[in-house]
Amino acid sequence: MNLPNKLTLFRILLIPFFIAFALMSGTVCRWIALILFIVASLTDLLDGKIARKYQLVTDFGKFMDPLADKLLVCAGLALLVDQDMMSVWALFIIIAREFIVTGLRLIASGNGVVIAAGKSGKAKTMLQMIVLIWALIPLPLGLSYSFGRITVMDILVFLMVLITIISGLEYIIVNRKLLLESK
Repeated sequence: MNLPNKLTLFRILLIPFFIAFALMSGTVCRWIALILFIVASLTDLLDGKIARKYQLVTDFGKFMDPLADKLLVCAGLALLVDQDMMSVWALFIIIAREFIVTGLRLIASGNGVVIAAGKSGKAKTMLQMIVLIWALIPLPLGLSYSFGRITVMDILVFLMVLITIISGLEYIIVNRKLLLESK
């Protein structure tokens, strides 16, 4: 097993520990959860770069890397719903988009076509990471990060859902011919 694939597996192994520390009470546990999430996110950056640079791209990596990303992000977003930092409808939109794009990729793969991540898809992933990092930072008590009734978290979640919808529509529009012509 090559280094990029080991990094992908390491990211998957970090997820239960990330969830456990995020669910524990206390500032120290919150900081540990944040560090675990950041480390897991950094392995996502590293594994792809290493695989491409050293031509270590494998079928295992092509399958497991996006799956590991989705597991990490969905776990984090589910925690936000659990902690009333995000609505379940927002999580549903994000998960639905992931299923739709994965379905498109499966259809494309069956036709010998690879659908690469678009700019809006990369922006979506980056914004998801930012939202999760912001949510995990143990903010000092007494500091209000809000504008009247709207909090910074509300704004970040709105932007995350918006870019999720835009990127999902982009994948559908760009690949509509593939959908119409699929076997």
